[in-house]
Amino acid sequence: MLLPCLAIIIGLILLVWSADRFVDGAAATARHFGMPPLLIGIVIIGFGTSAPEMVVSAISAFDGSPGIALGNAYGSNITNIALILGLTALIKPVLVHSQVLKQDLPLLIFVTAISAYLLYDMQISRLDALILIAILAIYMTCTIWQGLRNKNNVLPEELQHQKYMSLSKALFWLLVGLILLMASSQLLVWGAVEIAHYFGVSDLVIGLTIVAVGTSLPELASSIVAARKGEVDLAVGNIIGSNLFNTLAVVGIAGVIHPMQVESAVLSRDVLIMSALTVALFIFGYSFKQQNGHIGRFKGLLLLISYIAYNTYLFYTAV
Repeated sequence: MLLPCLAIIIGLILLVWSADRFVDGAAATARHFGMPPLLIGIVIIGFGTSAPEMVVSAISAFDGSPGIALGNAYGSNITNIALILGLTALIKPVLVHSQVLKQDLPLLIFVTAISAYLLYDMQISRLDALILIAILAIYMTCTIWQGLRNKNNVLPEELQHQKYMSLSKALFWLLVGLILLMASSQLLVWGAVEIAHYFGVSDLVIGLTIVAVGTSLPELASSIVAARKGEVDLAVGNIIGSNLFNTLAVVGIAGVIHPMQVESAVLSRDVLIMSALTVALFIFGYSFKQQNGHIGRFKGLLLLISYIAYNTYLFYTAV
């Protein structure tokens, strides 16, 4: 039992560190080859922040643990809204831009509804997975087209303060980050499965809790630091982007690798909670008096309480 626990702890630490190195190396490499800042933001930051979820779910699918793959994706979405945004709003009220309310949040609600519909037959087939990936491709194409149309040539905020990195060093961290990302994910999945079997808990519950929180640690750390510095304007947009990638790319990649049979609880409990939190995020952020809205401390507390209640229920039913 000690070995699986150590595997999870070491795996999580390496996962967070290697994901950071991978993003830095990929962004620096992209700049050396003249990649536009817009594409660096969409491709590198978008895929980079969801890299832990994607790699963990892909390895879980290869290992025949679909519960961890699905639990990781949907659990991360729940964690992003209820835990991360809740904590961030408690530290400092979060601004919700009008574009997020008019475009990004409705899109996330639509994507969540599509994923729920595809799960209705209690399986993720390769066709279902390809549909999710196709939606992601359309979304990214439209985002890139819109960005080029608006001539958005500003380097993403996450990379503006990055120090200069030589091409050889960038390629080194890109390769090392990717290798450690895969190795730490394998270690994390193995430890999670062993603990689940030891306690007689399903892979799904482990994926929804330990693995979901672990793969969301980069977003959690960056959001808390941003809140302490008073820079929380992009918090909701970052969470929406992460949830879109989780729902479309993470589940899609895992489903293409290995079609998955889905437990009934995923649809009746987890997707329901994820959908309710997504709609709540829209309601909480909406403002009738002005274009931009905000999520204050009381709403943040409600989100945090909902996360605690959800996880309490998960562990209660599992035990």
